[in-house]
Amino acid sequence: MKETWSFLDTFEPNFRPLVVIELAKGTKKETIEWFTKRIVDKKANGGAQLLIKPLVTENGDENIYLVGASQLRLLLGAETVGLVKECNDNSMRSFTYSSRKTFKDFADDNQNFLTMSECQYIIKHELENLRAKDEKMIPGYPQAKLYPGKSIVRRLLTNGILVQIFPLHDREELKKLRHTWYGRVKIGYQPLDEIRSYFGETIALYFGFLEYFTFALIPMAVIGIPYYVFAWEDYDKYVMFATFNLLWSTVILEVWKRICAVMTYRWGTLLMKRQFEEPRPGFHGALGINPVTGREEPVYSSIKRQLRIYLVSVPFVCLCLYFSLYVMMIYFDLEHWALDYHEENNSTFSSLMLYVPSIIYAVVIEIMNRIYRYAAEFLTSWENHRLESSYQNHLILKVLVFNFLNCFASLFYIAFVLFDMKLLRQSLATLLITSQILNQFAESLLPYWLQKRHVKKIKKHTHSLKTEMDLSLVEQVNLEKEMGTYFGTFDDYLELFLQFGYVSLFSCVYPLAAVFAVLNNITEIYSDALKMCRVYKRPFAEPTANIGVWQLAFETMSVISVVTNCILIGMSPQVNALFPDSKMDLVLTVALVEHLLLAIKFVMAFVIPDKPREIQIKLAKLEFESLEALKQQQMKLAAESLKE
Repeated sequence: MKETWSFLDTFEPNFRPLVVIELAKGTKKETIEWFTKRIVDKKANGGAQLLIKPLVTENGDENIYLVGASQLRLLLGAETVGLVKECNDNSMRSFTYSSRKTFKDFADDNQNFLTMSECQYIIKHELENLRAKDEKMIPGYPQAKLYPGKSIVRRLLTNGILVQIFPLHDREELKKLRHTWYGRVKIGYQPLDEIRSYFGETIALYFGFLEYFTFALIPMAVIGIPYYVFAWEDYDKYVMFATFNLLWSTVILEVWKRICAVMTYRWGTLLMKRQFEEPRPGFHGALGINPVTGREEPVYSSIKRQLRIYLVSVPFVCLCLYFSLYVMMIYFDLEHWALDYHEENNSTFSSLMLYVPSIIYAVVIEIMNRIYRYAAEFLTSWENHRLESSYQNHLILKVLVFNFLNCFASLFYIAFVLFDMKLLRQSLATLLITSQILNQFAESLLPYWLQKRHVKKIKKHTHSLKTEMDLSLVEQVNLEKEMGTYFGTFDDYLELFLQFGYVSLFSCVYPLAAVFAVLNNITEIYSDALKMCRVYKRPFAEPTANIGVWQLAFETMSVISVVTNCILIGMSPQVNALFPDSKMDLVLTVALVEHLLLAIKFVMAFVIPDKPREIQIKLAKLEFESLEALKQQQMKLAAESLKE
């Protein structure tokens, strides 16, 4: 980021603003003094040893602060969080300050050894680890209780004293990234390394998976187009397409694991040690002692949590599922009405009316999914999970179960109860296309339009100020603090998960499903890139080695697709003709084939290594060197003890 903010230079020549802290207006002076002192205080005194400066505006408000850090502090922080960097011998190792000279591109005067996103991640880690010592409350707010070991930032957030913390954009780097990423229409790969450098590994992995999934859909789309043209009404021919579908859904997920391992090794996150998880901000309970850390912190009975899950959350989810099925039956009543209307009138208008129930149902599905998402978040928060990972797993499970039933129940009903392949094709096409259009509008176009209006308003107000202050910083902070907050890749992965379901479960009936999915994903890459760069605040980088629980979700969907496609094959007239006398033989044969294919699928998953051999060797070599270093250290300690 260019240091053009002259008013900062008078305070700290080397101060580079990285993170913005916004306190509530009217925050008491003693609270601000105590909090800022803890930020700048030495680590030995329980501080974060960071740099902090107020952003002084024309009206004199001091509720916004800029946080930075010295180069030495950032390097020591990189060692603390376990960042992995490339060495001069091209290997990847955890960074240590004592061996800093062995790392590629390191120099004492090189401010770019750590990327800006890594610096911001380090600052976030240090701020979140500011803990109360002897304080019983936040100064100036007796109701905001503290106890030894409590995260100060989390207590400030939960009490509304701290409004938000977010990393600043680097406008020059962002401009370059936008140009190479979506600034021009081109056919090619995304700049994943640059995305990772700017937004971190979690965001880069999502875009990497989106790109990979789009390319993986191309074979399905290429086969689907001629299949659609030459076998439009001939459903007998979908046996071959369903068989290809089975192999495709398995292979692409196994290949992705290997690609993911290569990327994350290059980025260093495959080697990062998992840190001990601290309690999530919303976790509450009576004060107790953590048996692992020995620190005083809230404790909550696991029995109470289980009772909340099984006596409240599970019944609520079941009730929502029942309501979803009830809405589905209303949809079928509308379909029946539209069909009767068309038979009576047989006009162009009545032909169009045949698609109206499916469109209405698709819109209702999207609305129900979004409403349920808020309810699921509230319930999962109320369950009071201690760890963020546990909270996310329970939330994802709730959302996936509902979304799966809400989006696919009608298709299963049409296929396996009504046995109406024509209606199945129509419903699948309508649900897929309508959901894609609605998601593009709700996730990118609408927020972008609203943000553009807000930017014009802020710029007009800022340029009207008569101040000698460098307006570039004031304008940037004011613009960014009002931007929407990006809450992670949950919704993005969920959209891809449902799309994968539409393609892998029933695309043999509607071969163009993969074609529409490819077209949607191409526009999705550009619209998601636009919202990351222009609509939302810059998110903090989060190191990750894979796509987490979503890998399991996609693999589960691929297992369901095996069962679904086997049943569809068994229903085809071609296969039925082979068993003219005994339907039981047909059922047993289909079940046998389905079990055989599942066995083949699991064998393939076992045979195809999750990591390429080259990566396995590098990881094994690092593990060997670590063990040898540990042995040398133990021998040295033993020798010293013998001398004594």
